[in-house]
Amino acid sequence: MSGRNTVQRTIIEDELRRLANHPTADEVYEAVHASHPSIGRATVYRTLGRLSDEGLIGRVKINNGADHFDHQAFAHYHVRCTCCGRVDDVMIPVLGEVDEAAARVTGYQITGHALQFDGVCPACQQGLASTA
Repeated sequence: MSGRNTVQRTIIEDELRRLANHPTADEVYEAVHASHPSIGRATVYRTLGRLSDEGLIGRVKINNGADHFDHQAFAHYHVRCTCCGRVDDVMIPVLGEVDEAAARVTGYQITGHALQFDGVCPACQQGLASTA
């Protein structure tokens, strides 16, 4: 069931697409609030949750960190920089055979999986190299 297409929802969706860098809900709120101070934090959080639940945006669950949001809702993986926290897309084929293998060995009906890569982003690598 799709939520109402309110002005606030449109503003939040537009800001998420404009940021396009896997922002947290707080980062989306800060960007929305800068140009539309009447839109509250709870509205941004609630709207991002609904858009994610409806499959219109992606929610990137970060191990030991805040969820990030992705304007691209199709199945793909992500990599997180362990230095600065940046999150980027990893455009490799989604491993469907992993779901099938997990179903075989557990008896579960697998509905999906999440895979997060961790590493050091190119910008942080340059910073590390210049301090060495």
